[in-house]
Amino acid sequence: MNLIRNRFTAEIIFEGEAESLKSLIEEAVTLHIDLSAANLAGADLRGAQLGHGIFCGAKLTNANLTEARLYEANLDGSDLTGADLSDAKILTGRLAKAFLIEANLSRANLYKTNLSEADLSGAQMAGVNLMMADLSNAGLAWADLSKANLRDVDLSGANLHKVNLSRAKLIRARLSGARLFEADLSGADLSNAVLFRADLFSADLSTARLFKVTLTEADLTGANLNKATLWGAILTGANLSGANLREANLDGADLTGANLEQAILDGVDLSTADLTGAKGL
Repeated sequence: MNLIRNRFTAEIIFEGEAESLKSLIEEAVTLHIDLSAANLAGADLRGAQLGHGIFCGAKLTNANLTEARLYEANLDGSDLTGADLSDAKILTGRLAKAFLIEANLSRANLYKTNLSEADLSGAQMAGVNLMMADLSNAGLAWADLSKANLRDVDLSGANLHKVNLSRAKLIRARLSGARLFEADLSGADLSNAVLFRADLFSADLSTARLFKVTLTEADLTGANLNKATLWGAILTGANLSGANLREANLDGADLTGANLEQAILDGVDLSTADLTGAKGL
């Protein structure tokens, strides 16, 4: 006999003769049993079929969900701290306000998943697919998102301090008000992304592709933009004081009212840029 208990009251939510806890959980999901607040800490759910399951507020700390199928599953407010979700598929799922601190989401597919206000601090997310996902106001400090697919993602207001986004795809991403100070965005593609009033203090954007990016009133103080492509970028009112723009491409960029005091501009051609009201030149 296997059983699933409520993490807070210890009351039995579901029980059965399934040969393993994994099989019992799969059975519960098939029967549309609500597993909200279930205590599934440390559960071995490798390859489990959990699509459309309801796990709101469930405890899944250190659970093994490698290659699990969680299509359209609801894990809002769940605790997945330290869980392994590598190669899992959670397409159009819900993880709003969930705890995924130091979780492993490497190569996971979270297409269109709602992760708003989730805590992903220190999470391993290299190669993850977050295309069109909602990560607004999420915590991603120190997370590894290298080579991640973040096309059309919403990261507005997110905390991305010291995050690794090297070579990530952030095309058309929404990052207004995001905190990216000291983030690694080297070689990333932010074409047509919107970073209105984003904090990029001391961020590494070397060799990044910033084609027609919007950086209006963004803080790029001390940022590294060495050899970055800023063709047609909108940098109106941006703070680029002390930034390294050596050999950057600023063709057609709008630097109206931008602060370029002590910025390194070696090898930069500003002949086609709009420098109206720019400071420090």
